[in-house]
Amino acid sequence: MDMMEALIAGGWLMLPLLGCSLLATVIIIERLWTLRARRIAPLGLGQEVCSLVARGQVNLYWLESHSPLGGVLAAGLRNARLGHEQVRARLQEAATAVIHDMERFLSPLGTIAAITPLIGLLGTVVGMIEVFSVIVAGDGASRTADLAGGISRALVTTAAGLTVAIPALMFHRYFQRRVEDITVRMEEQAGQVVEFLAHFPGELTLAERHDSERGGENIEADGRIAPRVKPS
Repeated sequence: MDMMEALIAGGWLMLPLLGCSLLATVIIIERLWTLRARRIAPLGLGQEVCSLVARGQVNLYWLESHSPLGGVLAAGLRNARLGHEQVRARLQEAATAVIHDMERFLSPLGTIAAITPLIGLLGTVVGMIEVFSVIVAGDGASRTADLAGGISRALVTTAAGLTVAIPALMFHRYFQRRVEDITVRMEEQAGQVVEFLAHFPGELTLAERHDSERGGENIEADGRIAPRVKPS
């Protein structure tokens, strides 16, 4: 039995299973691309921010556009003059938004993993009802081959449901673990910055510059104007 024959044999309940399969595939590909640790919380960013603060200036625009972790650290630095409690509160609020974004589409993926076996089981039950209706009609004994084929076709939906559910469940658990790992990395680097600010003796100087505000000039991480390079 090839794929097309299985779809036809499974009946109309194969349509929602096919839709769930396509949706799960799209979510898995999107989350694999989005949930990259080096994109969300690159290693060394917290230490780099501490170095920029120690030199007396950090460009918040550069930090916010750097990565989601950079946006979290920039939110904390903006409230550095209000005390460490405010810094921690703002870091927590910004981190919560980043975590919520990382968990996007995980709930639908978990729902697909939960309902597809049930849809498959429903298809099997419907198929078995049709088989037994033939037996009750009285001509089942002379149609043994048809009954066996009907039972086989009824089980197709259960197999299809499990085929969709097992990978969906595996990737759902995998993405949950990846979100937890990235969250821990963010907490560690944010903790570095908070600890550094707690022992920073000087006055914190922040810069917010946008390329358009300086006539298209490039701004480096420490707020300085990057030198122009003449084309060769």
